[in-house]
Amino acid sequence: MIAVDDYTRYTEAEFMISQTARQMRSGQTAFIGYGLPQIAAILAQENNAPDLVQVYEFGAIGPKPLSPFVRFTMGGPTNCYQSLMWTNMNTIFAQAGAGYLDIGVLGATQIDPYGNINSTIIGDDYFRPKRRFPGSGGGNEVASFCAKTVVIIMHEKRRFVEKLDFMTSPGFLDGSEGARERAGLPAGTGPWRVVTSKALFGYAPNRRMQLIGVRQDLTVEEVVSEMGFEPEIADEVVELEPPTETELRLLRAKIDPDRVVAGRGEIVEVVRRPAE
Repeated sequence: MIAVDDYTRYTEAEFMISQTARQMRSGQTAFIGYGLPQIAAILAQENNAPDLVQVYEFGAIGPKPLSPFVRFTMGGPTNCYQSLMWTNMNTIFAQAGAGYLDIGVLGATQIDPYGNINSTIIGDDYFRPKRRFPGSGGGNEVASFCAKTVVIIMHEKRRFVEKLDFMTSPGFLDGSEGARERAGLPAGTGPWRVVTSKALFGYAPNRRMQLIGVRQDLTVEEVVSEMGFEPEIADEVVELEPPTETELRLLRAKIDPDRVVAGRGEIVEVVRRPAE
């Protein structure tokens, strides 16, 4: 395990959490999914987005979750501390459908080139899958109604697939222009960012996933080689900054001191660039 004050190294999970937190802004309403998205939202509130308004599918609006993070909780008292309001699932989904939620943050098991995600099964038989996962929860509503959706996912070839084993939540559907609107989804909504353990993606004008940033120790070619499809490549792919000392200190000493979630994945060395 990395020492709490060792800021020369970080885990893949710490990288994903910090990158996801940086996508959130103060004043936004953020529909937060289970697991890594929860920790990313807490980090954002503690660091770069203190006035972020978290929203949870079971009805809590504007909580200030207590630390340390308690795994396997969603509606528990620590996660809902100081909520501005406590409603219900129908009210939250109605607010999402009415356009009140700026950004949604979700985890996923698989994702395809157009941002559709699977969090239900692995295998081609729904009734006898190779593996079954919890499923949508509120994920479908998040992906359907939020103005922008961020997906956080480990960067593995088996997760980036041309065709999902099951579509749990919609991205740009078949990728054709207007596909979401024809399906009855709000105009102008949909996938915005994909944060992985190696890279950051957006979406090109053709609605196909586009590589826009890579971890500082990796090349574009190394990132793409670990995908099951060829993404679009931005004209300028930026080098992603590693987690800062402040982000790592908050994660290790306050938010997840037992490293139950943030300690996952391979350990990465910070690349020190010579001063210009």
